[in-house]
This record gives sequence, C-alpha cells and structure tokens, in this order.
Amino acid sequence: MAVNSPLPVAADLKPVNGIDIGFAEAGIKKPNRKDLLVMKLAEGATVSGVFTLNRFCAAPVQVSKANLEAAKGGGAPIRALVINTGNANAGTGEPGLANAQATCAEVARLLGLDAQQVLPFSTGVILEPLPLQKIVAGLPAAVANLKADNWFNAAEAIMTTDTQPKAASRSVTIGGHTVTLTGISKGAGMIKPNMATMLGYVAFDARVAQPVLDELVKHAADHSFNSITIDGDTSTNDSFMLIATGAGSLQIDAASGADYEALKEAVTEISRNLAQQIIRDGEGATKFMTITVEQGRDLAECRKIAYAIAHSPLVKTAFFASDPNLGRILAAVGYAGVDDLDVTKLDLYLDDVWVAKSGGRNPDYKEEDGQRVMKQSEITVRVTLARGEAAATVWTCDLSHDYVSINADYRS
Repeated sequence: MAVNSPLPVAADLKPVNGIDIGFAEAGIKKPNRKDLLVMKLAEGATVSGVFTLNRFCAAPVQVSKANLEAAKGGGAPIRALVINTGNANAGTGEPGLANAQATCAEVARLLGLDAQQVLPFSTGVILEPLPLQKIVAGLPAAVANLKADNWFNAAEAIMTTDTQPKAASRSVTIGGHTVTLTGISKGAGMIKPNMATMLGYVAFDARVAQPVLDELVKHAADHSFNSITIDGDTSTNDSFMLIATGAGSLQIDAASGADYEALKEAVTEISRNLAQQIIRDGEGATKFMTITVEQGRDLAECRKIAYAIAHSPLVKTAFFASDPNLGRILAAVGYAGVDDLDVTKLDLYLDDVWVAKSGGRNPDYKEEDGQRVMKQSEITVRVTLARGEAAATVWTCDLSHDYVSINADYRS
C-alpha cells in the first residue's frame, strides 16, 4: 500500500489535445492484464527525453535515443511511442535491438508512419528475450482503442511491481492561454535515477521549440525523477519523456521570459508529483522521507550528502523500525565523500527535533522526541553544513522486510 498516496481518479485526468492513447492485454508476462501501450502524437508535436546513465542500457533506450537524435537532426518528427511491461528487453544483445526496431516498424505500419518516428520503451525482467510475437499480435487492439481520455488505463498498463497506478493532471493559465498537463509514471524498485526501473511521461498542449523542450526536460528531471531513490540501483531502462503536442494556443520559442518560467514551474511540479508517487509506492515502503541538505558550498556536495543518507540501508532500516538510532545519519554524512567537511559545524534535525548540534549530540535532545517523529509515516531529515548557500532535497523511503520478499520473488 502506497504511503499517503491516494489512487488517481480516472475522471480527474484531463485529456491533452494532440495525444491519443491506446492499450492492450498482450499476455507479455501474465494473462489478463494491461501490458501494452501506444501513444499517437499530432503533427507538430515536439518530444524530448532523458534516459538512464547505466552503461548496460536496454535495447529500447538505445533505439529511442537514436530515433530522437535523427528527428532533431532534420529527420521525420516523432509521432508515436510504444511501451510494454513484463519484459525489459535489456541484456538481450543484437536480437534485442532487432526486436525493439521491429516493434517500431509494426507500430509505424499500423499508423502510417516511418519506423524512425516511433520511440519504444520496455520495463520488466532483464536478460529475457522480448516476446515480439505477443507484442505484434497485441498492437492492433491498442491502436484500435486510441482515444484522448485513456490516461488512467495508460498508468495501469505500464505497472510492474507497483501496487497502484501513478498519474497526475492539472491546467494552468499562462499569458492568457490555458495549458493542460497530464502525466503518468511507474516504478517501485530498482530506483536511483541517473536519469530509476522508472518510466515517466508528461504531455501538455503548448507548442514548444525543440531546443527549449530539451532544456525544459532536463530541468524538470533534475528537480523530480533525478531527486529520488528507493534502493540505490539505477535501472537499465529508465526514461522520462516530455511531449509538447502543439495543439494549444501557447507558443514558447525561447527558454526565457515569464511564459517560459510559468511553464517550467508547471512541468516541474507535475513531474515532482509523479516522482514522489514512485517513492510513496516503493517496494515494501511504510514511510516517505524527505532528505534536505542546506548551507552547502555547492549543489553537488549537497546532493552527494543527501544521497548518502537516502541510500544507507542502516538509516533506512532504522526508520522502518522507528528506532532513533540517528548516529547512522551522521555516519552517512561522514562517508559521503566531501573530504574537507568540517563536521564540528554540522547540525541535524528530525522534523522539529534538533538532534545534533555542532557535530555532536544536542544536549537538549531527548530520545523520546526522536522516536515520536520516527513513528510518523512522513519524516523530514534536515542537515545544515554552515559552509555556503547551496541546498538540495531528495526523496526516499524506508527499507522493510517486504522489500526483500518482493525482490526475492520478482521473477516467479
């Protein structure tokens, strides 16, 4: 059960002009479940994305990156996305690349496009051949039910170990224009983006120039999907795609000005919402944790320390047990790799409780205060370094017995 994360309501997910969505039950891993998704984009749409930095990246990541670059280089624009769950098509060598390309070719045939205009995505078990025949057999049904208000079904169709679908939607007014944004994400384990097994898709109906969208997707990712971790494992398949359908009246041609800033804020907010839904639904999670590091010399060292805390199995298991063994947090700060850190200036807070002062236990700290906070389902850890003005925040969850059970049984 996700931590304080209500199920999305299908009626609340707003259709985005310029994108139609279709799904199918292709039986890729299990029967009678949505596991295949097609997104068809209007002419004039622009697409940008960020992908896993795992060197063992999956075949669909390689094909998507190549097709995106071809479109940016003057080739035919991206007009469709195809996503399957149940199989990652990673660690599959040349046959895996051929299967990803064949998937694109079949989608293109059904939609009257070129294969390079299709971006493929996969999620599921690594090192197993993609069941191409099942995907090809399921695609006609996905194309047949293409429609604008299929976002909830789309969120369900990309789930793996997720306990619930993840989706968000909003409308904003920018420069007198109404812009609708809707997005979905999936992920519950193998989450530590260097981009997480994480997929995210956000669409909105403004028209945005390609260079501007490229900058926007990186900003949104850095402040959302690249600020989460469940277990410190970076997947082979992580992808976050931003789609500007161009079907609305707002047009953005430069990464500057009030309209761009307003759009950037809206895109980042919905991306952060989707990223946090992943953490709240972390495999076996019982607690949602915000880790903030302040007064650092630069952003890089703040993120380094925040991730050291967020990745620590000792910290995460202590939070699961509601055990205020908070010296584990100080230990994580100490091994984070900031070699010139003066720990005698460091303060540590657990929500409203001042735990460590000037690098040592706060004389006024009482363990019952720490335990009171640790029993909460939402907790903020705040570290101040007293060495600058930089700050960073990452989001994580605790590590429970269920996390081990889920991953031990994942392939069965």
